[in-house]
Amino acid sequence: MADTHQGETRRDFLYVATATVGAVGAACVAWPFIDQMNPAADVLALATIEFDTATVAEGMAVTVKWRGKPVFVRRRTATEIEEAAAVPLADLPDPQADAARALKPEVLVLVGVCTHLGCVPLGQKPSDPKGEFGGWFCPCHGSHYDTSGRIRKGPAPRNLEIPAYEYVSDSVVRIG
Repeated sequence: MADTHQGETRRDFLYVATATVGAVGAACVAWPFIDQMNPAADVLALATIEFDTATVAEGMAVTVKWRGKPVFVRRRTATEIEEAAAVPLADLPDPQADAARALKPEVLVLVGVCTHLGCVPLGQKPSDPKGEFGGWFCPCHGSHYDTSGRIRKGPAPRNLEIPAYEYVSDSVVRIG
């Protein structure tokens, strides 16, 4: 007669062992397919970028690319800073103080994507229309942003996004 110990048999052990080997095998087969969904090395390399803001003259703006998005870097004039700081928060659709939008008041760093439908607003080139408030203008649907990147008029629901950034020296910012 077969010896059974409280209902445990050799067959139970074989079932558990076979299921375990099958699960490990399935995981080994699935891992390459799961791993290929990770970001590529070129995308990871763009996770952070550094930019020297000293290369931007006062009153000028440049566009750098970060994570496939345009990032606007503008060196604002004293007049632009004063005008942006003087705007009452009650007049803004998405109230945010100018001082909260820039680590250094003279350098503004923004993600250059309209918060309405994802267009890229105009206002980076000296010849571009800058809208009624001297900042950026999205001609697709008529959103106007001020010199702090705050929405002032039009269908955009929010201000232009401020990316995570920090100064790694007096003039070099690391975005991301």
